[in-house]
Amino acid sequence: MSRHSLGCRPESQTRHTHEKSCHAPFIDTSSRLPILSPQPRSRDRGNSLTAAAERARASPTTYLKLLATALVWGATWIAGRVAVSEASPLAVASWRFLLAALVLGMLVVIHEGWPRWSLKEWLTLGALGASGIFLYNLCFLYGLRVIEAGRGALVVALTPAVVAVGDWLLFRAPMSPMKAAGIALAMFGCLLVVTNGDPRLLLAGEVGLGEWLIIGCSVLWAVYTFVGRRGTRSLSPLAMTFGASLTGWGMLTIAALLQGSLFVLTEITWRGLSAIMFLGLFGTALAFTWYAEAVQRIGATRSAAFINLVPVSAVIFGTLLLDERLGVVVLFGGTLVIAGVVITNHAGARLATGVISKEKIQ
Repeated sequence: MSRHSLGCRPESQTRHTHEKSCHAPFIDTSSRLPILSPQPRSRDRGNSLTAAAERARASPTTYLKLLATALVWGATWIAGRVAVSEASPLAVASWRFLLAALVLGMLVVIHEGWPRWSLKEWLTLGALGASGIFLYNLCFLYGLRVIEAGRGALVVALTPAVVAVGDWLLFRAPMSPMKAAGIALAMFGCLLVVTNGDPRLLLAGEVGLGEWLIIGCSVLWAVYTFVGRRGTRSLSPLAMTFGASLTGWGMLTIAALLQGSLFVLTEITWRGLSAIMFLGLFGTALAFTWYAEAVQRIGATRSAAFINLVPVSAVIFGTLLLDERLGVVVLFGGTLVIAGVVITNHAGARLATGVISKEKIQ
């Protein structure tokens, strides 16, 4: 699994991109829009068509792994809720990313050799670890203490729309009426989910802490996305995810030690231990690897389509395993979120095509 075998190219090889590196611990479909690179010259079009044909003929195993990845990421919401019911969120997150960092570190050494990161790269990895691992998991796991797993997953499904808004406001990414409509639809759906169908609760300041923490996950993941673009200039997706997991684990461990909760696992049951192991080994390391392989074989856009199954699977697992019962209005709001994200991503892909066509004309 070399630097380029994971389906992403360093930014130095891509002139126009708003794409984050392939990454798996969390959900973010907006980061896998098509790379805005110039169209190939006529002498290279044959190779491009051949590559596209090869992607179209991808093995069914690739799609099965993508489906499994979406199911695993949906199940992380249930595993997280089970784990924090028996242990401190800080301890859960620390042990989770220790396991993940060990596995990802071995993959980096096997496929890329021992990492030799510069100070600048360490600073980038530290920022990634702080936003996407440390703070994200505080919001994620503390939020799951007070909010249903399925409802939390429906809220975080808003993340691609948040990233799209940040792209537009901070980086002047193109915005079309269709893309704006998709963002608005997703945000309205999120409002229904957060307020349990009564938007007046937001105006009255009666939205709970758990809901705000889960919304914070989307904001923090947007930050991670933007910082990650800088990291892909010199780091492979695998190395960047390992580095972020490593630095984030260090922060989580220090916080858990200060809290005195890191080694207080004597009362945790096999269910809690299994949940932590699932989060680290399957929800982070394995799912990341499978998703990255899929991006390389069938492309980022097709792979991202499967991510829309994550909140759906989380709701189903929450119902089956935790006996959660979400209201009709909440489920309707979640449907609007997913529909809005699909529209946003589709509009983003069309805008990307427009940029490529304009460059071709010029």
